Amino acid sequence: MNIIKVILTSVFSALILFIIAKIMGHRQVSQLDFFDYITGITIGSIAAEMATELETPWKPAIAMVIYGAIAFSLNLITSKFPRTRKYINGSPAILMNGGKLYRKNMKKAKLDLSEFLMMCREEGYFDLNDIQTAVFENNGKLTVLPKSLTRPATPEDLKLNPKEDNINTEIIMDGRILEDNLKRMGLDLTWLNKQLKAQGYRNAKEIYLGLCDKDNQLSLFALQ
Repeated sequence: MNIIKVILTSVFSALILFIIAKIMGHRQVSQLDFFDYITGITIGSIAAEMATELETPWKPAIAMVIYGAIAFSLNLITSKFPRTRKYINGSPAILMNGGKLYRKNMKKAKLDLSEFLMMCREEGYFDLNDIQTAVFENNGKLTVLPKSLTRPATPEDLKLNPKEDNINTEIIMDGRILEDNLKRMGLDLTWLNKQLKAQGYRNAKEIYLGLCDKDNQLSLFALQ
C-alpha cells in the first residue's frame, strides 16, 4: 500500500513541477538568474520531499505552488516595471573595456582573474588584446565584443550582397514523411518520390532526415 502511495505522490509532484515550469517559462531551464536558480533548487527539494510524504502530501504541494506563484509574480513585475530588474535580477557589469580591467566590478561579480580568463577562453579569446569590451551578464555568462580589427570579416565589409538565409524545413524524420511541412512548402508526395528516386532511394523509410530549403533543394541523410 505504501508503495502505491509513493508512486502516486511521485507522479503528482512531477505533474506539479511540469505545470510550474510551463507557467514560469523556458527561461527557468535555459538561462537562470540568481532568483530563478534559488527557486529551482527549492521547488526541486520540495518535490523530492513530497514524493515520500505519505501522510500529508498536500503540504509540500501547497509550498511548491506558493514558490511558483512568487517566481511568476516577480517575473511579471520585472516585465511591467523594467527599473526593478536590477534589484531583483541584478544588472550587467563591465569587466573590461578599451584595454582596462575593472577590479571593483570583478569583486562585485565575485570573480577572480583566473575565472575571468577561463570565461574568455570559453568564448574563444585566448588573447585579451583581441577584446574591446567584456560584460558579465546577470545570468552568469560573459559577453565579449571583439576589437573591430580582430573580428571576422562580414559581407558588408567586403561589399557583398548575399541572399538571405532561411531555416531548412524537415520533410522526413526517422523514415516518416511530415506531410504538413511538405504542404507548407507547396510540395506534394509526387515531387518527394521523384526526389528520392533521383538521389537513389526507393522510399522515405530509408531516410533518417530529409531537409528542404527555400529553393526546394532536398538534402537527404540515410539511415545507417
